[in-house]
Amino acid sequence: MSGKECGESEGAPGAGAVTVSDIQELMRRKEEIEEQIKANYDVLESQKGIGMNEPLVDSEDYPRSDVDLYQVRTARHNIICLQNDHKAVMKQVEEALHQLHARDKEKQARDMAEAQNEAMSCRPDLSLGKSPCPLQAFAKVNSISPGSPASLAGLQVDDEIVEFGSVNAQNFQSLQNVGSVVQHSEGKPLNVTVIRRGERQQLRLVPTRWAGKGLLGCNIIPWQR
Repeated sequence: MSGKECGESEGAPGAGAVTVSDIQELMRRKEEIEEQIKANYDVLESQKGIGMNEPLVDSEDYPRSDVDLYQVRTARHNIICLQNDHKAVMKQVEEALHQLHARDKEKQARDMAEAQNEAMSCRPDLSLGKSPCPLQAFAKVNSISPGSPASLAGLQVDDEIVEFGSVNAQNFQSLQNVGSVVQHSEGKPLNVTVIRRGERQQLRLVPTRWAGKGLLGCNIIPWQR
């Protein structure tokens, strides 16, 4: 136990500062504790298979002479302490995962709000006589897999993508924007607007796991102006 008192465990990452590396470190600690528990059980096994509860005195209440009592007592003590440590680390892992997921959810909500605000700023204000922002493509479909969600939605090769869920030409930065929307919309319909042979087409695409790779079954490339 490296001199550590029973029940003492390493602290969890500070609230609001959890990272993936923090969780990886907690998982490493968990595995280390499990290995130590196994090592101490192996010590008990080496002492005639004695477990955690077998008596250490004989029928006449004398200390048993067929086992190393010091090793047995030490291993039992270590196991109890390590099991407490394991329970504490598992609680820290659960709390850290909760914090990380909550932060990701907040970021997703902020991204969606920003996208909606940008979309609203681009809508026509008829009372002021303003015209809508011109439709601009930010990506293009260059391949479609037969039977894929993209194919079933009606997407076609060379479709110029104007809107993909909350992503449009105003907030598009890279294909990771589209990938993020797809990952967070599995099983949910997405509004996709394309320009096909000069005409605007409105499609409903549902990212779904299918027989092929990914959730769409199509390849999208950034629009080259």
